[in-house]
Amino acid sequence: MLFMIYFLFFSLGQCSVDFNALLSFKDSVFDPSNSLSSWVNSSNPCIDSWYGVTCNPSTHRVTRLVLENLNLSGSTHSLHHLSYLRLLSLKNNRFFSSSAVNLSSWLYLRHLYLRQNLFSGTFPVGISTLRRLHRLDLSHNNFHGEIPMTKLTQLPFLLTLRLESNSFTGPLNSIASFSSMSDFNVSENKLSGDIPAWMSRFPVSSFEGNKDLCGQPLQSDCFNRTALPATIKQKIRHSQSKRLSNGVVLMIVAVDVVAVMAALVTITWCCYKYKCFSDGTQTEAMETKSGSTTKLQRRSGSREVEIEAEELVMLEGCKGFRKVGDLLKSSAELLGKGNVGTTYKVVTDGGEMVVVKRVRQRRRRRDVDGWLRIMGELRHANIVGLIAYYNSKDELLLVYEFLSNGSLHSLLHGNRGPGRTPLSWSRRLKIASEAAQGLVFIHSYKKDKIFHGYLSTSNILVDQQGNARISEPGLHQVLHSPSSSNDDYKAPELMLNNGDDTSLKKYTQKCDVYSFGVILLEILSGKTASGESGMSLVRWVQSVGKEEWGWEVFDFEMLGDKVMEREMVGLMQVALLCVATLPKDRPKMSVVHGMIEDIRGQGRRNGGNRMVSILNDFSSDSSPSHSERNLGLH
Repeated sequence: MLFMIYFLFFSLGQCSVDFNALLSFKDSVFDPSNSLSSWVNSSNPCIDSWYGVTCNPSTHRVTRLVLENLNLSGSTHSLHHLSYLRLLSLKNNRFFSSSAVNLSSWLYLRHLYLRQNLFSGTFPVGISTLRRLHRLDLSHNNFHGEIPMTKLTQLPFLLTLRLESNSFTGPLNSIASFSSMSDFNVSENKLSGDIPAWMSRFPVSSFEGNKDLCGQPLQSDCFNRTALPATIKQKIRHSQSKRLSNGVVLMIVAVDVVAVMAALVTITWCCYKYKCFSDGTQTEAMETKSGSTTKLQRRSGSREVEIEAEELVMLEGCKGFRKVGDLLKSSAELLGKGNVGTTYKVVTDGGEMVVVKRVRQRRRRRDVDGWLRIMGELRHANIVGLIAYYNSKDELLLVYEFLSNGSLHSLLHGNRGPGRTPLSWSRRLKIASEAAQGLVFIHSYKKDKIFHGYLSTSNILVDQQGNARISEPGLHQVLHSPSSSNDDYKAPELMLNNGDDTSLKKYTQKCDVYSFGVILLEILSGKTASGESGMSLVRWVQSVGKEEWGWEVFDFEMLGDKVMEREMVGLMQVALLCVATLPKDRPKMSVVHGMIEDIRGQGRRNGGNRMVSILNDFSSDSSPSHSERNLGLH
């Protein structure tokens, strides 16, 4: 009893620290629009929904503070007492600092956005203590001095580093590299010296505006940018030209001749081995790049004209081309390469845009033909249709509709950070429902036991009307050795099959259900399926208690609406059912779709919660799973 009383008083004392810190912050800033009017002494920031404040429901400590575009001005010193902050965003205000910004009190911070303010001084101190930091944006301020790259590279989870439009000076010295960095920008500063090799993978726009910075990806040569006087540079070049005369030149020529001869011998041997000089039956693709486009051509051979004259198998929706040659001679843009094959966006002579997938290895031709016919029959509003194909002993080309609005993966994870337009919860839920509906159609089509096999957020596309559509259904069944390129979506029962032929027999529709569950977790968390810290997204979510979902798992872009958060909890319960370890514990896709529709509010006109009745239907197929009982859904 004494312990409970002590714990209660301790918790209240900790909460009062945050309460006083927020009120002190409010008193120290100028708020021209009275945006912080809900912050009053007679209310509770965690219970009464103070503007921009999110708390941990268990500890009632402030974990998120989002005050963006409010034209607030003043000092942020009082916020240092919010020691449990995980996200702080003060973008587009007029905050300033009287001394160097100190971050050392925010040990749990994961996201820090101070973009477009009046902060000044050297780089914020205490950065090395933020071991959980994922995103850091200090751009468009007045910071100066050197960037502590060595300390920054020691942050294991840092994904975003935006420092553009400040007055940072000095070199970008860094021994280590950011293996996980995806968003990096130091443009419009006063940096100098050579760009480290590992940074060259970022675009020119990440470095431009630093006149003394040189090296890739910039066009400026670091040698020509050194501080040596022009006369000394001229002497160096002159002495180098002398040293490259006579014997050295002859040695270079000899080495070149040997290299050319070795290359010719190698090419001749390879051509002989692969019968390049035979009758031309080899039809493997060769890419000839011309600017930003690619011409799909074939190696020369006696059958080339014959094959290009062959007609495609035309399906519903195919127009503007009929022969294989119409595709092979069209200009194309490389969309991606994977274990399955190479994918292109092809623009035919008639102006028709399609997607062509060139499959590398598939099963025997007569085995493939039947599956191709079934794939061609799959017509649904939430499926990307196969509109043509060509299947010979040398080649398998699949032609699909082209959708220009990208994939769910790009909508969820593309340009993550400042300036991003978040994918709203209503759109996420709509996409989840429509993708589920498309998968239900695939699984129930003519009782052929079709499954997808490669389901991921990259294979859920969005059409011009904003509808979700699943691409490449049934492709798994035509492959000789099907294997998922991403184990993060693969069901546990497949992890020991190693992509051999037996995996085709062991793959079931319940494996698709597992993959769909991973997709739902991505929709809810905003994180990729690979997760973080070496732990997959599924394992990470399963390790988090239900009471912590709201502030630990759910995407911070969507928090704040209580009704929405209840819907997110409902979808989380569905996702966890889908990723159950045992296939028998996973619901059918028809059940999953019904539960998502119930979350969206449809079906309530029947006077009850349809999720409960659907789970009762599920129980008739299999006994209640351990997951269901834990979630309280059965």
